Amino acid sequence: MRSFFLRLILASLLPVSLAGVSAAQGRVAVDEAVSLDSCRAMAMANNKQMRIQAERIKAAGYQKKEAFAAYLPSIDFAGGYTYNQKNISIFDSDQHLPVQVFDGKGYQFDLVTGPDGLPVKGPDGQYIPKNVAYLPKDAMTYDIHNVFFGAVTLTQPVYMGGKIVAMNKITKYAEELARSMHENGAEDIIYAVDAAYWQVVSLKAKHELATSYVALLDTLHNNVQAMINEGVATKSDLLTVDVKLNSANVDLVKVENGLTLSRMALAQLCGLPVDTQLRLVDEDAERPEQEPIATTYNMVDVYRNRPDLHALELGLKITEQKSKVALSSMLPNLALVGAYTFSNPNMYNGFKTKFNGAFSVGAMLTIPIWHWGGNYNKYRAAKVDETIMKLQIEDAKEKIDLQVSQASFKAGEAMKTYSMTQSNLAKANENLRQAQLGFKEGVQTTDNVMEAQTAWLKANSENIDAEIDVNLCRVYLSKVLGTMDYEQYYDTEK
Repeated sequence: MRSFFLRLILASLLPVSLAGVSAAQGRVAVDEAVSLDSCRAMAMANNKQMRIQAERIKAAGYQKKEAFAAYLPSIDFAGGYTYNQKNISIFDSDQHLPVQVFDGKGYQFDLVTGPDGLPVKGPDGQYIPKNVAYLPKDAMTYDIHNVFFGAVTLTQPVYMGGKIVAMNKITKYAEELARSMHENGAEDIIYAVDAAYWQVVSLKAKHELATSYVALLDTLHNNVQAMINEGVATKSDLLTVDVKLNSANVDLVKVENGLTLSRMALAQLCGLPVDTQLRLVDEDAERPEQEPIATTYNMVDVYRNRPDLHALELGLKITEQKSKVALSSMLPNLALVGAYTFSNPNMYNGFKTKFNGAFSVGAMLTIPIWHWGGNYNKYRAAKVDETIMKLQIEDAKEKIDLQVSQASFKAGEAMKTYSMTQSNLAKANENLRQAQLGFKEGVQTTDNVMEAQTAWLKANSENIDAEIDVNLCRVYLSKVLGTMDYEQYYDTEK
């Protein structure tokens, strides 16, 4: 059967999972005592998730700048080269074109006439001109085997259905959302570090308590042995004390192991090697009396301070802007376009095999007419997402109300428990003193002394638990109220 001491001291041990730790590793020692603030700062600086969130803030900032660039004109260059197998020719053969002459009244075709003075027709039924202009096919054949072309274009959006404005707002809210997630992660890390820190402090205090308990039993063992030598006690009394002493020594070893594991867990949270021997300021110092925890709060301030709720509100703003982006697909788009195009060969001043180009300016208007309801259904889906986000915010507020009420109630109960354990501790100390004095005077038995020692052990253990519980309730309440001070541990602008 486990001893009462084991149930008291080991009940508060948190399970610690350590994977891949070699027993042969050397231990890293820390010379100076580490404060709670130092542990928080190390955890914030070394936590991988926090660094990931910081990188996401940077990415969101770049996306914000990218969205702003859509307001500005874009300049692009496009060029290419084409090889053509054949040249291009306007005529399929040499051409003879009739020539008109001026007869004093106007220009007339000079036709071949017969003996009767009438124009003569050829075999094809057409009149035969007397004078013709000769156009050889080679003169109208152009070399397009190698064609180089390019264009520099400038596009300035004028109205894109509100899409650019909406995208800029989305990226702005996305950057704020990344910061809120970073802040929420900071609160989680601080709470985890505080829990591990006070766990070490608690186990160190219980280790000292266990050591004192072993010393009390050892003293009792010596006293009973002396009484046996004097014939006023029996070996049965000594065996009872020895069983209790052996059990206390076993439990002391277990507490030492638990303390070692708790230190490893704290070192891991701080980003240090798990075998780092952290010495904490509060584990050796006299801790002052716990100050009352303020449990009054304004839910409006709580809603405003909670980074997780702020993240949901930013999500709602993002879905609202996504609705506008979906709506823009049903609205006209207008843009100004300017371009400089060039090619080789070119036809700007006859056919020449050299580069030449020209400027052009215009406007481009796009008006959606009919898409079988596709764009409209896309807009309706975006509005549904907006409604879902509103419901999620309402649900989150209800859960926050419950969370705050529970945390406040627990904090109040922790302070009451702490006050009662302080009173019980004083009584247990006095009870032990009276039992030890009565035992020396011979009016108290060994069982009376061990009962007083057990009561003293229980009172001290409960007092340690109550004190640690108050510290954890204090930091948890600040977390749920959104008043936790985390900005001192990192630069939010990075």
